[in-house]
Amino acid sequence: MIASQRGLCVICLKAPAVQVDHCHETGKVRGVLCFNCNSAIGKLGDDPDALRRAIAYLGGNSWKPILVAPGVYQLPS
Repeated sequence: MIASQRGLCVICLKAPAVQVDHCHETGKVRGVLCFNCNSAIGKLGDDPDALRRAIAYLGGNSWKPILVAPGVYQLPS
């Protein structure tokens, strides 16, 4: 797997691939990442929606909760 990735992390394409990444629900190996990228997706809870919000944030779009009732917020989807 590392050879097919040319020894690089498949996310940042810069650092050496040293951490085996896997799905925490199925146990299936997804690829080999660098420490930082593996930690980053882990800290986001392996949640694609959280990653999409992070991408939007980095692009200048802040995701803000919507007040629907006093003390009740809805997050944009």
